[in-house]
Amino acid sequence: MRLIRSIPELRVLLKTMKGRGERVGLVPTMGYLHSGHEALIRQCRSRCDYVVVSVFINPLQFGPNEDFHRYPHDLDRDQTLCLEHGVEIMFMPEPKEMYSTGFSTFVDPGSMGNVLCGSYRQGHFRGVTTVVAKLLNTIQPDLAFFGQKDLQQSAIIRRMVWDLNIPVELVVIPTVRDDDGLALSSRNSFLSPEERCRALCISKALFEAESAFRGGVRLASEIINSAKNLLTELDELQYCELVDALTLDSIEGQIGRLVGLCVAGKIGNTRLIDNVLLSEADDPTRQLSLVGIPE
Repeated sequence: MRLIRSIPELRVLLKTMKGRGERVGLVPTMGYLHSGHEALIRQCRSRCDYVVVSVFINPLQFGPNEDFHRYPHDLDRDQTLCLEHGVEIMFMPEPKEMYSTGFSTFVDPGSMGNVLCGSYRQGHFRGVTTVVAKLLNTIQPDLAFFGQKDLQQSAIIRRMVWDLNIPVELVVIPTVRDDDGLALSSRNSFLSPEERCRALCISKALFEAESAFRGGVRLASEIINSAKNLLTELDELQYCELVDALTLDSIEGQIGRLVGLCVAGKIGNTRLIDNVLLSEADDPTRQLSLVGIPE
C-alpha cells in the first residue's frame, strides 16, 4: 500500500494504473475508519482492480462553532484497516494541498444544500460538494462509494455528478449498524455510555416507522408521528422529516415512490444523523446510485 500526500504524485501513479486498463475505485472518508468504512472498501474491492481510500478532514464543511479541531483521528488504525483490506493507495493530503493560497472556487449545491442538515449547518454542503468534486477530478475513479447513512450527502453528490457530467458511477451501500441498531459514525466515540444508550432511540424510531410502512401505513403524518413519539431521549430534536430520497423534496400526504425518513438530533454535545428508506423495492438503497452519465 502506498501512502500519498501529493496530488501530482497521485496522478502519476494512477495514470500508470489506468494505462494498464485497471478499474479504479474511490472511497472518500474523513478517517477514523470503522466497520461502515470497511463495508465501503469491501464493495470497492469486489468491483474494482485498484482501490483508493482518501482520508481528509475537510475544513470547508465545518462551521465556526463545530467540531473540526476535535474530530477523531487515528492514522495508525486507519492504515492497519486499509492494509487488511488490500487497499492500494491511501491519499492523505494536507489542507494546503487541497486548498492552495488564494483558493476561491466552490461548488454550490443549490437548494438541496439548504434543507435538513443544511438548515443547521450553513455552508456545510458547499464544503462537501467542493471537496468531492476536487477528489473526483483529481483521482478520476471509475466508481466512487458512499454510505446511505449520509442520505442528503449522497443525493447532493448524485445531483452534482449528473449536472456537471462527471464520468463516474456512484455506488451507495446500506447503513452499517452496531448489533444494538446504532448507525456507525466516527462521532459515536464522543458519546458516554449513558449517552450512547439514549442515542438508540433514533434507530428504534426509524425501525418503528419502517414497520408501520410495511404494515400498510402510507400517510406521511402518521409515519412521522410514530417516529417522533420515540425520540424523547434526545436532548435536541433538530428534524424528523420525510423527503424524496433523490430530490430531497418534502413529502406530505400519501407516500409515493422512494422516500427517506431522516432524523437529526443531539445527545449532549454530539450531533447524530440517521435515516431509513421506505419503498416497495426489495433493495431500495440501489436506487440511490447513479449508473453512468446520461447522453
